[in-house]
Amino acid sequence: MDRKFFVGGNWKMNGNKKEINEIVNFLKAGPLDPNVEIVVGVPSIYLTYTKDILPQNVSISAQNTYKVEKGAFTGELSPAMLVDNGIPWVILGHSERRNVFGETDELIADKVAHALDAGVKVIACIGEKLEERESNKTEEVVYRQTKAICDKIKSWDNVVLAYEPVWAIGTGKTATPQQAQEVHDKLRQWFTKNVSDAVSKSLRIIYGGSVTPDNAKDLAKEKDIDGFLVGGASLKPGFVQIVNAKQ
Repeated sequence: MDRKFFVGGNWKMNGNKKEINEIVNFLKAGPLDPNVEIVVGVPSIYLTYTKDILPQNVSISAQNTYKVEKGAFTGELSPAMLVDNGIPWVILGHSERRNVFGETDELIADKVAHALDAGVKVIACIGEKLEERESNKTEEVVYRQTKAICDKIKSWDNVVLAYEPVWAIGTGKTATPQQAQEVHDKLRQWFTKNVSDAVSKSLRIIYGGSVTPDNAKDLAKEKDIDGFLVGGASLKPGFVQIVNAKQ
C-alpha cells in the first residue's frame, strides 16, 4: 500500500518570533517535495502566530493536550481549543512527556483517544530507553505502549505512529537504518496480529531520534520507515534536506 511520506518537525521549547520567521523563510524557500506531508510542532504560545505565516504546504501541530475538553487543569490545553484555533495536529506521548514529566501509558492513551474524538489528528510516540534496549526489551516496551493506545481508540485512520528510541534522542546516537527498520517491521507484525492487516499496511510509522540531513536518506530507503519526527534539526535549514530524503 502506498503510504504518503510524513515528516514532522518538533520544535520543543524553542523559538521566538524572530527565529520562527527565519524557520518559515527557509520552509518557503524550499523547495519541499510535494509528495511529502509536512507538519511542524510549535510551542503553544506561538501556534496561531506560526499558523498564519507558514507556507500552505506545511501544516501545524501542538506539542501536547490534555485528556478532557475543559476544567480545572491549570496550564493545560484541550483538543477543543486546538480545533477552535484551526490547529489540526498534536504530538502525544513524546519521550520527554513520558520520562521528564512522568506521563504513563494509560494517560497518554487517554489523551490520544480524546484528541481523536475531538477531531484532532495525532502523532503518537513510542520508544524504549537505553537500559531497556540493552536488556532486549525493545519489543516488549513498544508493544506495551502501542497496546495501551490501541485499547482506547476506535480507529488508526488519523494517527501517525512515531517510533523514537529514547537513547537516540538529542544524544547524537541514531539507530542504524537496519535497527530502525527491524522495529518498524515488528510493529507492523504486531498490528497484523492484534488489529488488522489493513491497518498494518496503511498506518504510517515514522522514525525519530537524531535524524539529520546526513542520515535521513539511508533511513528513508527502508521499506517500513514512512518518514521522520525531527527535533533540533527541524530548527535549521537542513530540515529541507530531511523533508526531501526520498528524492
